[in-house]
Formats: sequence, structure tokens, C-alpha cells
Amino acid sequence: MEKQTISGKRKFYIGTLRFLMYLSAAITCGLVLFIVIYVLIKGIPNISWELLSTQPSYIDKSIGILPDILNTLYIIIAALLIVIPVGAGAAVYLTEYAKNKKIVAIIEYTAETLSGIPSIIFGLVGMLFFCEFMNMKTSLIAGALTLVIMNLPTIMRTTQESLKTVPQSYREGAFGLGAGKWRTIRTVVLPGCIDGIITGCILSIGRILGESAALLFTAGSAHVLNGFFQALGDPGSTLTVALYFYAKERGEFGVAFAIAAILMILTLLINLLAAFVGAVFKKRRKI
Repeated sequence: MEKQTISGKRKFYIGTLRFLMYLSAAITCGLVLFIVIYVLIKGIPNISWELLSTQPSYIDKSIGILPDILNTLYIIIAALLIVIPVGAGAAVYLTEYAKNKKIVAIIEYTAETLSGIPSIIFGLVGMLFFCEFMNMKTSLIAGALTLVIMNLPTIMRTTQESLKTVPQSYREGAFGLGAGKWRTIRTVVLPGCIDGIITGCILSIGRILGESAALLFTAGSAHVLNGFFQALGDPGSTLTVALYFYAKERGEFGVAFAIAAILMILTLLINLLAAFVGAVFKKRRKI
């Protein structure tokens, strides 16, 4: 009887925890679906070809987000061109070359701490250092460099974890065939973990795409249509900054929801692309 009572209490305990777990998962999924559906319902009807293909005009008070789309593309390209080589290079050095494990642990802890700092602090530091001290003024390149600092821990840590998944026997086999350290890394280690590196880069694009607080301080909010190199030296508004501008400053909530829907769709596509790329490279590795 005592054993049956204990067994009954345990079943009740497990059933309660299971119910709470399912309830928490349902609430989380419900909130996410509600936000996504609400934004899409409010935003998609306001998306038009005129909105996507024109720039705003203060003469006839027309609204277009083409400069904001291009500025977003420019700042993503500029940030990735800097952060990928630096982040991946740092990860390769820390994983393959660094011998002092204490220094490696300190750098890893610092990178993890850096990834948890609020983005508005990055914006303040970027404004003081890049815009003021480096005399870049408010420009897309200042915003891109600020985003480089923000995304450096993500690229570095994902690359490190990917490098650690490559079996040590691969390295030893390459050394046994006479390959040097760098040749082993370039021809054996990096191809074996390229899926994790690419996934980290794609997820960094998602973070760059959704950033606004740091760019308000560094990149500005100008809606001007420029070429790539000219735009980097001038202030410019990305889609997230434009969303803030139209919602807060002008009260154009229809345009704001349209931009929000575009950002939501792009974020979903980026996450799906990351999952697809990871799956493709895993299949190739198994083959």
C-alpha cells in the first residue's frame, strides 16, 4: 500500500509538470503566432510596388522606402565584409593556434559578456568612438563598424564551436601525410565545419537586419538614394530606423506596419535559409 501511494504521488507530480510544460510551450507558441499574424495582417495590405520602388518626396508628401531597403543592404554587406574575416580568423587562432588556455578562456568569457550588452550601449560607444573620435560623423560606415563589434562574438563563438566538432583524427591524419598546420586547417578543418560557420553568418545577418537602437546613434535617419560607396560616407536610414521614424515621428502607422511585415518576412526567410544550409552541408558531410 505504501509503495502504491508513493507511486500515485509520483505519477501526479510527473503529470502536473508535464501539463505545465505543455502549457508553457503553448503560451509561447501562441504569443509568437499572434505577433507574426497580427503584423502580417496589418502590414501586407499596405505593401505596394510604389512603396518599394520610390523614395520619399517632401514636395507631394509621397512615401517610398527604396533608399531604406538599399541602405539596409549596404550596411549588411559592409558589416559582413569586416566581421566574417575577423571573427572567423579569431576563432581559428583561439582553437587551433593559441596555447595559453587561460587567455583563451578569458577571451571567450569576454566575448560572451560582449554579446549580452544592450545594443543601445553599442550605439553610444559607436557614436563617441567612430562618429566623434574617428571623425566619421553620422554615416552608414560608422553604423556598420558598430554592428561589426556587436556581431563579432556571434561569428567567433559559432566558428569556434564548429571547429571543435571536427574530429582530432582528421588533423592527425593530415599531419601524418606531411601537411603543415595552415594547410591542414585550410583543406581539412574548415571544409569540415563550413556548415556551422555559414549558419552563424546567416544568423548574424538576421541580427543586423533587426537592429535599430545602435543605428539611430551612428547611421542616422536620412532617406536619401545613393550608390554603395557614396552611401557609406553619408547618413542613411535602414528599414528598422525607418519603421521607428514613420511610427514615432510622422504617425504613418500603415507604412510602419508594412515595413514591419517586410522585416518579419525577411527574418523568417533568413532563419529558414540558415536551417536549409545547415541541413545541406550535414548531408554532404555524411556522404
